[in-house]
Amino acid sequence: MALDGIVTHAITQDLQRCVGARIHKIHQPTEHELIFSIRGAGMNGKLLLSANPTYPRVHWTTGTYVNPMEAPMFCMLLRKHCEGGVIESIRQIGCERIIHIEVKHRDELGDLSNKTIVIEIMGRHSNIILMDKATGMILDGIHHVTPAISSHRIVLPGSSYTPPPEQGKIDPLAIDTEQAFLNALSDTDETAPMHKRLVDKLSGFSPLLAKELVYRAQAGAETLNEGLQQSLEQVWNSFSSFIQQVKNEQYTPMIKTNPDTGKSFFSVTELTHIQGEAEFFADVSACLEGFYGNKAERDTVKQRAADLIRFVQNEKAKNVTKIKKLEDTLVEAKDAEKYRVLGELLTAYMHQMKRGDTSIELINFYDDEQASVTIELDPQLTPSDNAQRYFRRYTKHKNSLSIVAEQMDIARTEIQYFESLLQQVDNASLGDIGEIRDELVEQGYMKERGRRGPKKKKTLKPSLLCYTSSEGATIYVGKNNTQNEYLTNRLASPSDTWLHTKDIPGSHVVIRGGDFGNATLEEAAMLSAFYSQARDSSSIPVDYTTIRHVRKPSGAKPGFVIYDNQKTLFITPDVQRIKSLPCETK
Repeated sequence: MALDGIVTHAITQDLQRCVGARIHKIHQPTEHELIFSIRGAGMNGKLLLSANPTYPRVHWTTGTYVNPMEAPMFCMLLRKHCEGGVIESIRQIGCERIIHIEVKHRDELGDLSNKTIVIEIMGRHSNIILMDKATGMILDGIHHVTPAISSHRIVLPGSSYTPPPEQGKIDPLAIDTEQAFLNALSDTDETAPMHKRLVDKLSGFSPLLAKELVYRAQAGAETLNEGLQQSLEQVWNSFSSFIQQVKNEQYTPMIKTNPDTGKSFFSVTELTHIQGEAEFFADVSACLEGFYGNKAERDTVKQRAADLIRFVQNEKAKNVTKIKKLEDTLVEAKDAEKYRVLGELLTAYMHQMKRGDTSIELINFYDDEQASVTIELDPQLTPSDNAQRYFRRYTKHKNSLSIVAEQMDIARTEIQYFESLLQQVDNASLGDIGEIRDELVEQGYMKERGRRGPKKKKTLKPSLLCYTSSEGATIYVGKNNTQNEYLTNRLASPSDTWLHTKDIPGSHVVIRGGDFGNATLEEAAMLSAFYSQARDSSSIPVDYTTIRHVRKPSGAKPGFVIYDNQKTLFITPDVQRIKSLPCETK
């Protein structure tokens, strides 16, 4: 379900609990998102406002966000006008995807002023705007809209706020009689599907919700009758029942996944027309965070790490090319003995040569059949120097055999290292990206970015994912080399159990203590497989042993270890089972 007007209505009702509370802190972790820390009036939580072009939304959040070293200008402006202010009201405009948050705040002189935060949830045109309530003047917006972008409305500091254009639809929450419903939809196109008629006439109705109400009408009457009037009368029953639930705040937030396509849908009412497994939530905010949270974070991580991913892929490609060239050199080096023989022949038949010869044909006495061989000569060199030239080639190629083999081993190690980094970026959160970037700087692969402000101190103790198994055991997961190094070499005890996917880039996983059963071991193996390059595969081999049998070779890359006395089990990650495990960041 798209985040339509009905979902926006449910969100607005859910946010009413923060009316009377204060905006304690304001942060802007990304260019599209704001985090309001709300306190007071019995509330203590974080409110997410997102104008992300792909995932725009507003809801309470429990997620962890990494803030930039220096706050963006829009965030600084919001802090000036809204931080410490009291939320006086939160309202939806009609049944549109527009929310107004009214804030009362004291300025630097102690005078009270009223500001309005306008959240427009409109796909790629989404925006968050701060305006003066009294004058309607825009102070700023998270996204600027210039006259070159839109001639209808401008979003720039100092301009007057103009709401998005009216769609000419009817507010479904204002329809309270069957006749009003029939009148609203009587002039719709009779050839169009019933759900499309609802979408075309009713404000805030998404196609998914319209299809659901039509499906319920069909289920109640087996099939829709012929004729527009009769069909509308049948749909009225499901429509009126649903609208009454909305007015009474009786929502059923859920996410349903179609098993055939794998596509997920969310709604504030039960989706009976879609087959699949349903996951229900206590409130609409939890539902939206469950649906959008991971998608939005992955999208943000990819944007933040785009240059990092490109750099690692390029470094990997360089080493792949290097191996191909070294293999060609190896083939040439295997002919080293041929050059020694040619040098010996030139030495033996030196009396038959003179300076200026370009070639000479000699009997190869090393050959069993005594075949003749033509040897190329440098006319500028003496016969002795020509012989020495072939001996030097022999020595060079012979010595290169060991050097090439050593360089190929180094290149393969580099490829393995960069593959592990790509896997780690794929599973990384915003905080993990910084650790991976710092690691590449420390290893000398990248130059440190120029940073404004005070130099960031290196964290001695990185944050780790900490799961609690179904048996109550503690399971730690390292998501990058910095975390893996700390977890395996410093935090874990010798008797703790260590797990890692066999010959596949992935995370270090540690089960603390020895008091656990097969269920904990299976769950830890699932985590090891889930946080690996093979997470979408089945029957993934996972090795496990105790920490005392795991060690890091001298001079090895970060996160690289060798181990013995291991056992192997094969596991297929169960995402729902993993999600059901309590998890926190420590």
